[in-house]
Amino acid sequence: MELTEDIARRFARVALGHVARPYPYKDDHVFTGPEDLRLPRQAHPVFFGSFDWHSCVHGWWTLLTLRRLYPAMPEAAPIDALADETFTEEKLAAELAYLDRPSARGFERPYGWGWLMYLHHEAARHGDRDWAALLEPLARAFAARFRDYLGILTYPITVGTHFNTAFALVLARRWATGRDPELVMLIDDWAERAFGHRLDYAGWEPGGDEFLSPVLTAALLISEARPHLAFAPWFESLVVDNGWLERECRPVIVSDRSDGKIAHLDGLNLSRAWCLREIARALGRSDPQDPLQRLARDHLAAALPHVEGDYMGEHWLASFVLLALLRP
Repeated sequence: MELTEDIARRFARVALGHVARPYPYKDDHVFTGPEDLRLPRQAHPVFFGSFDWHSCVHGWWTLLTLRRLYPAMPEAAPIDALADETFTEEKLAAELAYLDRPSARGFERPYGWGWLMYLHHEAARHGDRDWAALLEPLARAFAARFRDYLGILTYPITVGTHFNTAFALVLARRWATGRDPELVMLIDDWAERAFGHRLDYAGWEPGGDEFLSPVLTAALLISEARPHLAFAPWFESLVVDNGWLERECRPVIVSDRSDGKIAHLDGLNLSRAWCLREIARALGRSDPQDPLQRLARDHLAAALPHVEGDYMGEHWLASFVLLALLRP
């Protein structure tokens, strides 16, 4: 399964249809008084679409990624125009100012933090535009927040939703590589303390509204923090020797895609495919018949037909398809 121009154009049209769609919108805002009453677009003039702030961020990541891969597609011009209109110094300054609110300390922590940094990472690949320079202060602000957060986070959060620590740290680490070696070391040290001693996984997943695998996101983080020879035996002990991978890691069933939480399960199939492919690559296992590659294909095939059709999935799922199909 590969990303074709036809699929890229379809996903670009979907994302163009939601990153600037203001409603419905789920706000992550702490009201400290009546003076805080405002429309989402007033607080977030850049990321006011796509149902919520973080989905808008990775909706933009989707658009910029597709624009880079297929610069001649007809949708590239409207992406350019909308990005130039959206990523302005004034609008991004308002997003940055929002973070200075004392009540915003936990705003979008950590999922939105990681995605914003990953959006900046992608924007830096577009040398013909100044999007990366405009987004950099926001990315640096979240990098600083990660430093503070990891200093107080005694235990990893291993749920399969937005609070998952490992997923966000994978994205943050990729941003930091080549930009912030101190943050890379901090993430790697924290990951070792949090997950390096974990063996013989026996957790209950999937959860009924999860879109991330607690164990596979942790394994992906360790695969990037450790060299191959140290990662391989750890991974084998974690989910292979005990049979968990073959016994439990199966595509999940989505009973109602109009329910925003149940629709998360399509994302679980996609994010599992992403983790499995990345882990297989880290282990040097490229054979299509390798169990990791086979499981990745099964999960991807289960979700691909459902990326479009209902806004509860449509406003975010394409991002996870791209994670699964593309190399970092």
